[in-house]
Amino acid sequence: MKETETIFLSLINQHKAIIHKVSKMYMNDVEQQRDLFQEIVMQLWKAYPTFKGNSKFSTWMYRVALNTALVYFKKDKRKVDKTPLDENIDVIDINESELKEEKLAYLYKAVQELNAVEKALIFLFLENQSHREIAENLGISEVNARVKLNRTKEKLQFIIKKNGYEF
Repeated sequence: MKETETIFLSLINQHKAIIHKVSKMYMNDVEQQRDLFQEIVMQLWKAYPTFKGNSKFSTWMYRVALNTALVYFKKDKRKVDKTPLDENIDVIDINESELKEEKLAYLYKAVQELNAVEKALIFLFLENQSHREIAENLGISEVNARVKLNRTKEKLQFIIKKNGYEF
């Protein structure tokens, strides 16, 4: 295997959680998540020769992954599953780990109701990106990133309340 391929695969393996999270944010169905994951890796490989190292690999990867997800999402015009958040939930005798998983599932369901840019904003926020980093990744001003993020958090909170689950 060529050295470039080895380095690329090592970096992908090191940061694959980013790709999994982006895939899960944009696609509700497991098969669609896998397809998007593969599409992101393919786009990262195609774009890898353009990576100059001016930023951290993970920062560059966020940008490529989010742009790929946005294009993939728009291109296929996938339908968002708007299943109510309270469907099939049994809250009796749930241990703490299961409760955390349940909360995460609710969050991902609520995120499915956001538009593509809002999903990117929430994803980067959950990744503890600063407003400056979010702005860089999305190609917008820092002030715009701050305003959009606040509005998106409010919208997400409304969606969660509307569907009857608060945490």
